[in-house]
Amino acid sequence: MGFFSLNDSSSRYVGIWYHNVTSAYVWVANREKPIKNREGSITIKNDGNLVVIDGENNEIWSSNVSKTPINNSQVVLHDNGNLILSDRVVGKDIWQSFEDPTDTYLPGMKVPASGGNGIGKDATFCSWKSENDPSFGNYSMSVDSEASPQIVIKEGEKRRWRSGYWDGRVFSGVPNMTGSYLFGFRLNTDDKGERYFVYEALNTTDKIRFLISYDGFEKQFRWNENEKKWNVLQSEPFKKCEFYNSCGSFAVCDDSDSSLCKCIKGFEPRDMNGWKNGNWSKGCKRMTPLKSERSSNSSGGEDGFLVQRDLKLPDFAHLVNAVDCEGNCLKNSSCTAYANTIGIGCMVWFGELVDFQRLENYGNTLNIRLADSDLGDGGKKTKIGIILGVVGGLICLGIFVWLLWRFKRKLKVSSTSTSNINGEPSNSPNLLLSAELSGPVGLSPQGSPLNNAEFFNFSIIVIATNNFSEENKLGQGGFGPVYKGKLPGGVEIAVKRLSRQSNQGSDEFKNEMMLIAKLQHRNLVRLLGCSVEGEEKLLVYEYMPNKSLDRFLFDPVKQTILDCTKRFEIIEGIARGLLYLHRDSRLRIIHRDLKASNILLDENMNPKISDFGLARIFGGNQNEENTARVVGTYGYMSPEYAMEGLFSVKSDVYSFGVLLLEILSGRKNTSFRDSYDPSLIGYAWRLWNEERIMELLDPSIRDSSPKSKALRCIHIGMLCVQDSASNRPNMSSVVLMLESEATALPLPVKPLLTSMRRYDYTDEFNTEPFDSTVDLTVTGR
Repeated sequence: MGFFSLNDSSSRYVGIWYHNVTSAYVWVANREKPIKNREGSITIKNDGNLVVIDGENNEIWSSNVSKTPINNSQVVLHDNGNLILSDRVVGKDIWQSFEDPTDTYLPGMKVPASGGNGIGKDATFCSWKSENDPSFGNYSMSVDSEASPQIVIKEGEKRRWRSGYWDGRVFSGVPNMTGSYLFGFRLNTDDKGERYFVYEALNTTDKIRFLISYDGFEKQFRWNENEKKWNVLQSEPFKKCEFYNSCGSFAVCDDSDSSLCKCIKGFEPRDMNGWKNGNWSKGCKRMTPLKSERSSNSSGGEDGFLVQRDLKLPDFAHLVNAVDCEGNCLKNSSCTAYANTIGIGCMVWFGELVDFQRLENYGNTLNIRLADSDLGDGGKKTKIGIILGVVGGLICLGIFVWLLWRFKRKLKVSSTSTSNINGEPSNSPNLLLSAELSGPVGLSPQGSPLNNAEFFNFSIIVIATNNFSEENKLGQGGFGPVYKGKLPGGVEIAVKRLSRQSNQGSDEFKNEMMLIAKLQHRNLVRLLGCSVEGEEKLLVYEYMPNKSLDRFLFDPVKQTILDCTKRFEIIEGIARGLLYLHRDSRLRIIHRDLKASNILLDENMNPKISDFGLARIFGGNQNEENTARVVGTYGYMSPEYAMEGLFSVKSDVYSFGVLLLEILSGRKNTSFRDSYDPSLIGYAWRLWNEERIMELLDPSIRDSSPKSKALRCIHIGMLCVQDSASNRPNMSSVVLMLESEATALPLPVKPLLTSMRRYDYTDEFNTEPFDSTVDLTVTGR
């Protein structure tokens, strides 16, 4: 901090800048009143205010807040760039530069999102007038908190760009807001109920700043120490459609379309000549008035809604507390559109809709009110459509009744049978599950059902999953998609459908079927049965309503559901399930693909290990095995397995250690590509060495986690990811260490490059053999 001048000018300013970094002035005091000579000073006045004085003792700038005696005041510049004036007697902050910003936002600043009056006296960032003139420029940046908060850039009083609404995870109108952003912006609430945004850099050692530039662009910079320069990470607005309301009202702007602007269905250009000449400023108008706008004796049905997907939602929304968002809008004749958005809730619009933008694949869905005749072809065609719909519905109902009758008939036959499919007495616990079972398909050595697992008729699974519809799809596994289904008796199931292009052939399918059918543990997913028909191979599991752990752990909104207690319970549950596989089951099983996406969560968020397609059975005295086919997921594979094809129970221990660190930090092991640290393991080790290991914890649980338990869990995780398998504990020791604080923990050894290398592969692929003995199969996360 000190005095500076620009381009050898005689005008001098008081400002704050980075130490040993190319000039980047993040705050300026006297931006409107430079000192014109080499004289001047910064001091604290008798009333306790911080002031800038010129050579003639004129007050050029003042903090203008304090009424504290000078002897009680002190001013300190903190490492984060915040200059704080405080009353050292009562220990109260009086003024700070973070609450009186200029053109730069720094990590740690609190930006009001409750109307601008709760935190700081000025929530607006104002650009410089030019590159070398820090006086007030033409552009400002602030948070508009009218509905869900959004960032807005203005040129004077005219809007130039907006970020789109905050959905609890990202600003929904910023196309590239992924990756590091997920661990950046957060919307918090203080003790007075005031909301504010803060930003935390993914890597706390990075120098990050946001700027409203003199030419009207919001830019994010990161300092590149190797190249000694500031890299621009993003700049908004970037494309034509990102400039505010480029196409006028009721029109969508699409950068991928050569025409750029199009009226929404049911609307037409207000100025056709201007529209044809590329002047879209007047926007579009309705082709047909809404019901409330028509005379009482005019014909026409009720208004309806046109569904428009993949949009940046229009400006000037209103939040309403309504379960039935559509009904709320429909009963208000002034309501123009509505959206029920995840992370925000019910939003409605009145009057004209402005600032649309097409955001392919990641936009939101908007429902726009139209007259009945504009929704379809109107009149006669609409009536024909209604008639055809009724007839089609009756036909579908008839087919459903016939299928239900056919199923009940077969169920009756099945229930009166005294033998199973091999002619032996049936002990199936649920006849609704065993209805329409097929005969043996040769998966088990004797061609018989495996324990309580059943063989389902393929047609039953087709009906249960609605013919494997996209609506029923739960996700995509390493070897194929997984679908939700419901059996006729109401039992919900999850069906893993082996992809025909997958590397998991009959051997892996049989392997998973035979293995999991013999396993019974509260922390392992339960197999209900399988189905084989031609090339179709299906595994039927119990349905897990909360799906997989990664959906919560790596989602900034959902991860808040996982408090510290729940995370510790999940870690212990996974450890007990893995111990059962390694020691307590009738078989000794190595999972080989333990990761967050293979941990399923039941209705009570209890963890269950799933996906045994890559698992191996060990003999009673067997400790390790070598394979010519290395399979698994980058970031979770132990060094000896990834490099030599050597796997053992200690390979699973390594994967468990990585997973434990991910659960505590809320970050993927492979999410460090653009940071100083090569991986989560490298990051954890650096914090361990610097005695800052508590910083590894997810910020959402850091303050609420018992320090001793958190440190112990991290310590155990570090022991599990040792490079040498002999230095890792076995799972019985891990469970003991987790459940008993009396057990002493050895110190971990620093990981080598094998564990701390960067992981650059995230997609599933197969490679040609890279030597004569080993080929590689890697699945992404």
